[in-house]
Amino acid sequence: MTETPTLIEARGLVFTAAAASGPVHVLRGVDLAVDTGEAVGIVGPSGSGKTSLLMLLAGLERPTGGSLTVAGRALAKLDEDELARFRRDEIGIVFQAFHLVPTMTALENVAVPLEFAGRRDAFEKAEAALREVGLGHRLEHYPGQLSGGEQQRVALARAVVAEPRLILADEPTGNLDSATGHAVIDLLFGLRARLGTTLLLITHDPALAERCARQVRMEDGRIVSDSRAVRLAAE
Repeated sequence: MTETPTLIEARGLVFTAAAASGPVHVLRGVDLAVDTGEAVGIVGPSGSGKTSLLMLLAGLERPTGGSLTVAGRALAKLDEDELARFRRDEIGIVFQAFHLVPTMTALENVAVPLEFAGRRDAFEKAEAALREVGLGHRLEHYPGQLSGGEQQRVALARAVVAEPRLILADEPTGNLDSATGHAVIDLLFGLRARLGTTLLLITHDPALAERCARQVRMEDGRIVSDSRAVRLAAE
């Protein structure tokens, strides 16, 4: 039987942030391994380090200590340009606040990562991605002309258009009502299943995390439970 390759490996990951009152120890020695194709729900109270972990995995922040390898790349060895290319090629990110460019249409927002990669089919692929999330009739609309649910679907299309190996979703339903949130999550899991992409979903909602095959709980900058470890111990 072929062993599934590890996509994420964090060992003793430490992240300390500067603050006016002194250093804040956000992550305190996180060990986490995620296999290619896994869907992992990360839960925990505010301030537990969930979003900081995502920022490190995306190369948007640098760890203070420990080691981190994502998609075969040791992120600490990459300079800022290499990290930008790494994000472009390997990572799709969905934020709670959408982070769309307000002066760009939905089509232009989704095409951006492909344009940066020099893809000649950027707009063709972007249109196909928007049609897949049900926004074929909103291609030329600006974010300000779209509802919250529509904006998050544009963000989803942008996150998956380059078919990344890893999707990082940080409270993707946090700004949406319940019905719209469920629809967005159904889309996210459907896209992830079609692409076979690894998913890390940060959420405060345990029921949402349970849609992932694996759940990890963080408290005070540490992982305090991991359903995979429990399952392996029982086997």
